[in-house]
Amino acid sequence: MKKILHNEAHDEERAMYNLCDAEVINCTFAGPADGESALKECRNIKVKDSSFSLRYPLWHAENYIIENSTMDGLTRAALWYCRNGEIKNSSLHGIKALRECDDSRIYGCEVISPEFGWRCRKVTFDDCNIDSEYFMFESKDLSLNKVKMKGKYSFQYVENAVICDSDFDTKDAFWHSKNVTVKNSVLKGEYLAWYSEGLTLINCLIIGTQPLCYCKNLTLINCRTEGCDLAFEYSDVNATIEGNVVSIKNPKSGLITVDSVGEIIKGDNVVPCQGEVIVKHN
Repeated sequence: MKKILHNEAHDEERAMYNLCDAEVINCTFAGPADGESALKECRNIKVKDSSFSLRYPLWHAENYIIENSTMDGLTRAALWYCRNGEIKNSSLHGIKALRECDDSRIYGCEVISPEFGWRCRKVTFDDCNIDSEYFMFESKDLSLNKVKMKGKYSFQYVENAVICDSDFDTKDAFWHSKNVTVKNSVLKGEYLAWYSEGLTLINCLIIGTQPLCYCKNLTLINCRTEGCDLAFEYSDVNATIEGNVVSIKNPKSGLITVDSVGEIIKGDNVVPCQGEVIVKHN
């Protein structure tokens, strides 16, 4: 039988260390003892309607569910080295909330956490609001749907990601990323996706200066741009763009088809640039 821990309050060190086959309901982890690692090494647990205000609550957790719970700004480094977890309708605050975790599913959550999601594998986000810097750094096998995100330096060095119906306001996103597909989304921010490889953007709105430079195997399908100047410098690109681009500079190779462009800049290049630009409406 599962153990039920209900209406408890703890602030001591490792309050429920190695808890297994249990439900933690309406419990509070906070107080003057300021203990760490409340649920470290837990297995097969469900945490519901609970609140955390202590450091490192779930490290090395396996087969866990967190539902309708809050982790405040003092809950630093909340989930590290965890496996097979589901987090639903919860708040994840505090720096470095998720790191080096496998098989994480995050639904209907609010994330306010710098350096969230570093070096994780197989993470799914659905219907989440996120405020973070260096979001998902060096993570792999990601799926994001209906995510609204604000921050800086997101998705750097990520590999194998699919993103749909999302809205990102994030500078320097997708740098050095590999095999990323973004569909039906808004990508706002300066210097989008420099040095990326295998990036595909489908039906996206791209906003901001100097996007998509130094890219390899870059594909844009039916995308639109706003305020995009000096785009595609030294990139290997095949693109169809609806509407206007402010300026295109020295694409390295490939074909860019655009409705209109303010300026095509060629010359003063340090590598051979043979990319072709076709303008539908001169």
